[in-house]
Amino acid sequence: MGLNPSRIRLGGFAGGVVWIVWSWVLNMMFVGPRYMDVQNAGLFLKQARYSFFTGQWIVLLFVLAIIMSYLYAWSRATLGPGPGTALKIGFLVGFAIGFPGNFAQATWSPIPRIFPLGWMLEMWVGAILATLVAGFLYKE
Repeated sequence: MGLNPSRIRLGGFAGGVVWIVWSWVLNMMFVGPRYMDVQNAGLFLKQARYSFFTGQWIVLLFVLAIIMSYLYAWSRATLGPGPGTALKIGFLVGFAIGFPGNFAQATWSPIPRIFPLGWMLEMWVGAILATLVAGFLYKE
């Protein structure tokens, strides 16, 4: 049986919405309130280099969620359908996109470690949540 592209895109879109909500909650509650302090200390720029960063970030999370949805659909043939497969895919890809760069930031940047921790969790947990949502919505 072939893939269902419309369900993959639906799952990716819904997963992207969940990922954006997770990103917003994490940044508003934990990381966001600390940005002004590090900006005033000269560790972060006060103005973004890219004027439409927030919009670009949202688009990026949607693209990543659609990729995760495709990975889930492709892996069903070998790992089987269900939340276990979605969790595995989300965990592995989330680790790959969230851990290495932020581990380097935590090691070498003079910024407080809460930032790379928050950024890592944004990507890792976001990938898991997006893939679980995509897996829940996918039907062949």
